[in-house]
Amino acid sequence: MELTHTATRTGRLSSFLRGEMGLSAGLMNRLKWQNLLFVNGKPVHTDFSVQPGDIISVPLDEPTPDYPAQQCELTVLYEDDHLLAVDKPAGMLIHPSRARNTDTLANFVLGYYEKTGQHSAFHPLTRLDRDTFGVVLLAKNAHIHGLLNELHLQGAFTKTYHALVYGCPHTESGTIDAPIARLPLPSLLRQVHPDGKPSRSAYTLLEKKGQVSKLALQPITGRTHQLRVHCAYMGFPILGDPQYGTEKSQSFSKELGFHTQMLCAKSLEFPHPIIGEMMKITSQMDAEL
Repeated sequence: MELTHTATRTGRLSSFLRGEMGLSAGLMNRLKWQNLLFVNGKPVHTDFSVQPGDIISVPLDEPTPDYPAQQCELTVLYEDDHLLAVDKPAGMLIHPSRARNTDTLANFVLGYYEKTGQHSAFHPLTRLDRDTFGVVLLAKNAHIHGLLNELHLQGAFTKTYHALVYGCPHTESGTIDAPIARLPLPSLLRQVHPDGKPSRSAYTLLEKKGQVSKLALQPITGRTHQLRVHCAYMGFPILGDPQYGTEKSQSFSKELGFHTQMLCAKSLEFPHPIIGEMMKITSQMDAEL
């Protein structure tokens, strides 16, 4: 894939790459060091003086990943030339690590691209915990990923999760405003702490059955484990959560057969980075009794 632009003004190449063409600083620098920036078909540097009528082109070929492609049935929720959205099941890692190089969503998406003849890469915008399930949005190249990241930083994304919790909020809807900090190392877990980063989550009660409530949750900020920490802090921990559940919620979860947190990334709303149209992608999965 190649991104091109015909200049209508005079200026440094870098200003066109970051401006009209919308490349991220990281991608522009990578292409610069690989000598993959072209004006009228000739390789140039970022300080090159572009004139009106010049054709700027950059290849968007992706480097070969260091993990294998694997075949697996993917639930594709949306796909076009730029984006792919899939449902991730509980228990699946998003990306390979040093300890595990196979059987992750990245391996299976790479296998899907291979099977469908696409020269695309794995660029997740949304990253779910291993045991959180539902919508994962992916960009097919680094340029689209940069555009999505910019939209995300601007607050243009609305993420809605469904969760089954032990107990019930005191009100049918509200906002949890509680700062989140890391627990002391070597723990990787989080806690509500006055010295933590500002963290806000909105909730709406959808349904209540005995000791179980179903909530719609929207993270206003994006801290690690935010929804799990906030629900536990407010006294209605997510069922099946092995890290943040209470002794009572964990015992009740075992009775119900929940061994992983009942948290589903239910929907994602955002403007398409190329056509500008508002998108809403909804998971086929849900947190249900």
